[in-house]
Amino acid sequence: MKVRNHLTEDEIAQLIKGAGSVGRHKHRDKTMIRFAFRHGLRCSELVSLGWSCINLDQATVTVSRRKNGIPSVQPLDGTELRQLRELRRKYPDGPVVFQNERGGELSTSAVRHMVARAGREAEFNRRIHPHMLRHSTGYALTNRNVNTRQVQNYLGHNDIRYTEQYTALKDDVHRDIWAE
Repeated sequence: MKVRNHLTEDEIAQLIKGAGSVGRHKHRDKTMIRFAFRHGLRCSELVSLGWSCINLDQATVTVSRRKNGIPSVQPLDGTELRQLRELRRKYPDGPVVFQNERGGELSTSAVRHMVARAGREAEFNRRIHPHMLRHSTGYALTNRNVNTRQVQNYLGHNDIRYTEQYTALKDDVHRDIWAE
């Protein structure tokens, strides 16, 4: 049987809690995990996200996608706004949102290590990696009945075939098929 490559929303909450329980940069790490999940970011997109992409006044983030993906402007919720303002206070100088201790861009390796550590702290019995957060976004949106084209646009897929994988495990895919 194939190992599930995503986390449920409850598991994401556990992972965020795990990230907040260890390390010197708990707030940054919790925010990174939540942000990667909420916006379906690849690890490379997360570490390169600049403050120039964040509009706190309009509560939006401009997401530039890698791999020839489609860019988009996505809304920020109240929790994200509070977390980002706190990050800006803690790390005021660097051009990127999620900074290392010297104010520069984190490495993707550092993010992989942090997410794996958060998974261990959350007591998952499998290895957790950053790309699982992106997959989790696709499945969560599909389970919230967001249409496939909208999920495609949100994740920046230039081909809908990449998005269709998220419809395969939809919890209630057949629930109302014969509803009258």
